[in-house]
Amino acid sequence: SFDALLSSTAGRFVFRVFLESEIADENLKFWLACENLKSATKQKRIEKGVQDIYDTYINVYSPHEVNIDYKMRENIVDQLKDKMDVSIFTEAQHQIYTLMHRDSYPRFLCSNLTAEITKELVEFCNFFGL
Repeated sequence: SFDALLSSTAGRFVFRVFLESEIADENLKFWLACENLKSATKQKRIEKGVQDIYDTYINVYSPHEVNIDYKMRENIVDQLKDKMDVSIFTEAQHQIYTLMHRDSYPRFLCSNLTAEITKELVEFCNFFGL
């Protein structure tokens, strides 16, 4: 499943390689940055993380800008004026998750990369009797 893929270090690595081939790896990087920020407890770390995520993935001038709608982007900008909180990106993270799940993940499953990795894994398991 898509959730299992994202929860696995190896799965995320392979999915990121696939997304890089489609020039769409910023989506996964944004999603992971949001996940990592959720574990922050110190306000200074939260504020720096929020600013870094905004600068890297939300700012329209960023080379790694994620594909979120205009209204959501403006909502984030407005919220940044009032607070630097991890919840600022919740809706955008969900929108990017949905985009990856509905758009990138089906292509990933049908990709040559996935077929090659599956073949290698089967050979590995057969070799070691797994």
